[in-house]
Amino acid sequence: MADGDGHAENISRINTGVAHNARVWNHWLGGKDNYAVDREVGDHITGLYPSIGEVARADRAFLGRAVRHLAGEAGVRQFLDIGTGLPTADNTHEVAQRVAPDSHVVYVDNDPIVLTHARALLTSAPGGATDYIDADAHDPDAILDAAARTLDLGRPVAIMLLGILNFVLDTERAQRTVDRLLAAVPSGSHLVLTHPTLELGGEGNAEAMRFWNENATPPITARSGAEIARFAAGLDLLPPGLVSCTHWRPDPAPDGTPTEPPQVAQYALVARKP
Repeated sequence: MADGDGHAENISRINTGVAHNARVWNHWLGGKDNYAVDREVGDHITGLYPSIGEVARADRAFLGRAVRHLAGEAGVRQFLDIGTGLPTADNTHEVAQRVAPDSHVVYVDNDPIVLTHARALLTSAPGGATDYIDADAHDPDAILDAAARTLDLGRPVAIMLLGILNFVLDTERAQRTVDRLLAAVPSGSHLVLTHPTLELGGEGNAEAMRFWNENATPPITARSGAEIARFAAGLDLLPPGLVSCTHWRPDPAPDGTPTEPPQVAQYALVARKP
């Protein structure tokens, strides 16, 4: 974690004049850690693409289901959460340590307001460990070097890339990032990924993305299901495979009957390294 000087440095890096993804996402989730410009841009995008709030909530709910499975049935005890965003309810370490208190979780982000909140809020349960890395998804080597302080990269790790590869605009570079991260961890590790798409009913999102790229940071891109599936090439996809994140093992109804919630234009997958 950063020290007091690092805290001051991160405060000085916050640009309140341009909407930023972490803060707009926080607004869509109903949080308070955002500025007027984030709310203005977020509300305009909602006008262009009314289901964006549902996408944000569905992505967050998928995180919980995926981490519960990995920490439980799959027995994973290490999580590398890249592009974590602002802390909210049921963060990765809280979900994992609720199932397995000895879980180790490393968060990665490069937004200064995220770092400031992470220092205060991302605290581990006794017996586990939680750390935060100020790094960029474009630099997997720096991420791995710093993560090795907390994670044993010789043991299985769940690499979590939820809504982050869409900010790596060049698909080949995004693929190299995923490949480099997976090459550093052993068999039994997992890839957890979500990504926006103009498929699954998301065609109306194109105008919203254009507006975002003109008025907010960082720029974003959508990808097709075929492009997203290639990120997991060579891995064993866990059922039900690549689906809308609402359709990845949805929670049953209170009476235990299966549910099939409406899909959102956000692909999700969980895959195991053989």
